[in-house]
Amino acid sequence: TVLGVIVLLWLVDWRVGLSVTAVALGGVLILNYLRTLTVPRWAALRQTEATLFGYLEEWLTGTEAIRSSGAEPYILQKMLRLGRERWHKMRAAMRANVFVTSIPVGVFTLAYIAAYIFGTTLFRSSTLTIGGVYLIFYYIDVIKEPLWRINRQIEDLQRAAASIQRIITLQQEQPTMQDGPGVTVASGPLAVTFDHVSFCYADDPETMILQDVTFELAPGKVLGLLGRTGSGKSTLTKLLFRFYDPSDGTILLGSGNNSFDLRQATQAELRRHIGLVTQEVQLFHASVRDNLTLFDTAVSDAQILAVLADLGLMAWLDSLPNGLDSPLEGDASLSAGEAQLLAFVRVFLADPGVVILDEASSRLDPVTEQKIERAIDKLLTNRTAIIVAHRLTTVQRATEIMILRNGRIQEHAPRTELITNPNSLFSQLLKTGLEGAEPSARHWR
Repeated sequence: TVLGVIVLLWLVDWRVGLSVTAVALGGVLILNYLRTLTVPRWAALRQTEATLFGYLEEWLTGTEAIRSSGAEPYILQKMLRLGRERWHKMRAAMRANVFVTSIPVGVFTLAYIAAYIFGTTLFRSSTLTIGGVYLIFYYIDVIKEPLWRINRQIEDLQRAAASIQRIITLQQEQPTMQDGPGVTVASGPLAVTFDHVSFCYADDPETMILQDVTFELAPGKVLGLLGRTGSGKSTLTKLLFRFYDPSDGTILLGSGNNSFDLRQATQAELRRHIGLVTQEVQLFHASVRDNLTLFDTAVSDAQILAVLADLGLMAWLDSLPNGLDSPLEGDASLSAGEAQLLAFVRVFLADPGVVILDEASSRLDPVTEQKIERAIDKLLTNRTAIIVAHRLTTVQRATEIMILRNGRIQEHAPRTELITNPNSLFSQLLKTGLEGAEPSARHWR
């Protein structure tokens, strides 16, 4: 419509067509310039809103903890600060947007002025009739409504462009962990070797989390990993699962000619042969089947039922209305003990050669406690395992004990050897017991 009207104005008189075309092109150029001002402001607003909504989700999830600890004033103050920041960003974006909305007004004003000047001049010189002058004003009125619609669409596109830019930025993020060429991993228990491994996070290269850690865990052996908070226990297990690569040194899986650097394998290969059971069990809003198989359709119902029966969970399954098809409403539909047992089912279905177990330290009822103890016994059978231990009963399952301190190995030896050595740190810990999550600070001096 707009292009057609401009063509008609050129046909009426080239001077009128030229002036209106110049005004329209000027408006387009101004709009393009304003886009460079408005899009960054909308992008900043989207970032602020994402931060605010992220905090809101976190606060709503932890409502009970916030209220029980009396943290409401702090949360409300932070919400006020984020709300004020959002308001400032919104105001800055809307100020820039005012110029966009005023462009059509300016364009039409200039177009009417040009039409009046040239229409009057051409009419007095008898070049145009009164009907021709009327057509000029009529055509300008015809393009008014389309231009207003285009202007509103441009406003929407500018807001969308800010969101699209954030999506493009996210898509351009490259993973720091790259797959290796791939290796053939033997089935069954696998040896684990740390060869002078050191690690620091990329954003804090001055702080070494692990320093020159060297040990070898033979196939089928169980390593009990002890240490204070911040000693590097969790980091060691994350390196083995290849959530990160070591800053120095090498981590090998397998033994003899079948051993390989973790960086040579693909991440999918490693995840198939290394199982991870953490204290925090993530459950999804999906069926029991999907939560246990993690959406792997290759796992049959017969396999699932066999593992559930082996772990004593058939009574729980029978209590559900639709069995394996029953939906789980995330973490809210299960107790901590039941969720922990389902995490064991996941590992049994995957049947890895190496298991990393961050033992649950929460207090459970006696029946669930016994089920978890039996599950751990079955899980450690014919598998290599590393257990971040918190309780004496779990430590007794370990064939080897390693104690970390400040990212270094303070003590590592077979458990029976450390027990018989009264001067060993582990022997001293046994005398006082492993209380709660960790030994007390006086043991590490």
